[in-house]
Amino acid sequence: MLKSVLVPINPAGWPFIAIFAIAANLMWWANTWFGLIGVVLTLWCVYFFRDPERVTPTREGLIITPADGVVQLIDTAVPPPELDMGDDARDRVCVFMNVFNVHVNRVPIDGIIRRIAYRPGRFLNASLDKASEHNERESYRLETDSGDDIAFVQIAGLVARRIVCQVQEGQPVEAGQRFGLIRFGSRVDVYLPKGIKPLVVVGQTMTAGESIIADMKAKKTEPLREGRAS
Repeated sequence: MLKSVLVPINPAGWPFIAIFAIAANLMWWANTWFGLIGVVLTLWCVYFFRDPERVTPTREGLIITPADGVVQLIDTAVPPPELDMGDDARDRVCVFMNVFNVHVNRVPIDGIIRRIAYRPGRFLNASLDKASEHNERESYRLETDSGDDIAFVQIAGLVARRIVCQVQEGQPVEAGQRFGLIRFGSRVDVYLPKGIKPLVVVGQTMTAGESIIADMKAKKTEPLREGRAS
């Protein structure tokens, strides 16, 4: 029971937790009720930056969701132009994270980070389709061990004001490895390799580092109907 509550905190969260705690202390001296509100907000901040361990499927060819949240959109779209992946549309899966989801993002498949591109932009509601085009974003192009390429994009949202990248170009990475986070509430888009179809449905709840988005070795392209415990 304690393990489900007392999970590790991502190092990027400690400065914010300290700020919230100091503010709560000052609010407490000003007014008890304000102080209680400050305590609640501080506890929420701790909860927001939680970083639980995940058990990542290890079979070759599986593409894992990089973000916790809900599949909000499945469509076809051209990857961000700054990644130089051509003008052909690919199947895209968009996972929306609310302020109560774990916001640590994880690599979807083994490979090498070939390109990272940051683009400033607006802070529209991340649930809107146009957010992928107009909002601030950090885009990643990964070459898989089989030579295919996949893109995943951290998109800032209405509340999110900071995208944190924790990997570098040329770095070998593994599925489930942490590569960054977004503060506070946002979305991550995944552009699948050409010819690969998603195995998820809109409205499906995803667990970063564990839930399967697609299978590069699958012979069928029907959506998965079974979830997994998390």
